[in-house]
Amino acid sequence: MSESVKIEQLGFSYPDGTVALDNVSVEINQSEKVGIVGANGAGKSTLVNHLNGYFLAQKGSIHINGIPLSKKTQEDIRRHVGVVFQNPDDQLFMTRLYDDIVFGPKNLGMSPEETDKAVETVLHDLNLWELRNKPSMHMSQGQKRFAAFATVLVMQPSIIVVDEPTSDLDPRNRRKLIRLMNSLKSTCITVSHDLDFIWDTCGRVLVMSAGKVVADGKTKEILRDKSLLEGNCLELPIRLQP
Repeated sequence: MSESVKIEQLGFSYPDGTVALDNVSVEINQSEKVGIVGANGAGKSTLVNHLNGYFLAQKGSIHINGIPLSKKTQEDIRRHVGVVFQNPDDQLFMTRLYDDIVFGPKNLGMSPEETDKAVETVLHDLNLWELRNKPSMHMSQGQKRFAAFATVLVMQPSIIVVDEPTSDLDPRNRRKLIRLMNSLKSTCITVSHDLDFIWDTCGRVLVMSAGKVVADGKTKEILRDKSLLEGNCLELPIRLQP
């Protein structure tokens, strides 16, 4: 199986000298669902911010679907990688939901007919059709979360990066999101402190600490390892706690 993402000896430091990534090497295969966990400051967000070219590698290399990531290929890479931000308000900025979702396809150069069909499909798939003319400011947090997903899914990226997707969801919408994540055929990379959500949606987990990947393996093996988790300022998933 070919890689969707290939990261080799990636290094990155912030202007104040803080080392955020220290020789990180990871390969993620097509259609694989991978969770990234770790304490605050472990390097998770910095790592995924490299995947769509928000940050460029200071050291090492990144290939997305075989394309080397560089300043010249940033725009092309962003056609392959869709990012769902932690805060839906960062993705919803138009006066109505329909315009938020149509924004991406239009910028990709899709024809009006293709765009309308793609937007209508994703709105129906996510049960958002009735909200299409509603501004995001009048939506619930759960509705905003799925609307943010819609803005990404409509562009049919082969890789989807999701940052803390359950932070503002009630139990019902959390279950709904689990079903959505498990239905996706894309490669999915999820950053979350919600280890039960990772358990339910990811087959593989990377544990990060101090800018390094300190563990990489099957979800139900990694997340059962109490010593490993506690050694990296994490706790067992709630379902495994006494």
